[in-house]
Amino acid sequence: MLVVLVAATAAGWTGLPPLPTQGLECIVMNEQNPATRPSPLDSVTFSVGEASVKLCYGRPSAKGRTMLGGRSAPYGEIWRTGANEPSMIHTSGPLNVAGIAIPAGSYSIYTVPDDGDWLIVLNRSISQWGHERFYTGDVAAMEVGRAPVESRRLEEHTETFTMRTDGSGASVTLLLEWEHTRVAIPIRGG
Repeated sequence: MLVVLVAATAAGWTGLPPLPTQGLECIVMNEQNPATRPSPLDSVTFSVGEASVKLCYGRPSAKGRTMLGGRSAPYGEIWRTGANEPSMIHTSGPLNVAGIAIPAGSYSIYTVPDDGDWLIVLNRSISQWGHERFYTGDVAAMEVGRAPVESRRLEEHTETFTMRTDGSGASVTLLLEWEHTRVAIPIRGG
């Protein structure tokens, strides 16, 4: 996995170079080795229509804790949708994500968990650390859109937060799975 390293300053995360849409690199915002983090960096690569897409995200584990609806990802509050850096989607072509049209480029993905359906939030800002306290007014001003997405309860337990896709061709479904929850996000080629 190719990563771009960004340096930290006392004021926050800076120095993020613009991402080429053809490279689809995952971004690492500190010097800690992504492979040895408690919540390792992972990615999912797929195609939708003519676009090549890469999702990069941190994979926290529940470890006996209540995560969704708990302290780490409270219901009704914005969540970075993973751990460490915000989850990011890099696309070489236009997409429609849950009804939100985005051109080729790189975007952060946040969600608002709930015990029912969730909200997905796509944002042009990719230079902030993922923790919700860094979702400032300036970052919120760069939102591309918010849309409701379906969530359902699973019988089986998923210990480690997982993103995967279902389907192929002109449309896929991005599945977010953790604990007893599955969130389905429809993605179509633009």
